[in-house]
Amino acid sequence: MEGTQQTHASGSRKTAVARAFLKAGTGQFTVNSKQLEQYFHRQTLVDMAKQPFLVTNTAGQFDTRITVVGGGTTGQAGAIRHAIARALLRSHPDLHDALKHADLLTRDPRAKERKKYGLKRARKAATYRKR
Repeated sequence: MEGTQQTHASGSRKTAVARAFLKAGTGQFTVNSKQLEQYFHRQTLVDMAKQPFLVTNTAGQFDTRITVVGGGTTGQAGAIRHAIARALLRSHPDLHDALKHADLLTRDPRAKERKKYGLKRARKAATYRKR
């Protein structure tokens, strides 16, 4: 990326949607105008969000600005990971093999199953009693 050119992409996980804006820089990472470590209080979520940079050995080369809405913290971290991977791919197509091999380009299709009528939850039924 030459100069101050900025690349953006969106990613999602469950009901969370993230937009990632990457530009060449020193490695600053902000999520909804907060530092990454302040936004996510668990180190596992911080590591999940940074995973695309670690897989492609590009940590510290980009300033990353994220806006994320919806879902919980784990879903948001997954959405951020997906968005960053897509933005990296858009700016550097040669990273496709590394990102694909780490399974970072595929949206995780798992989501909460809807509750069915007559049941307590999606699959939980009342205990059967013969007598």
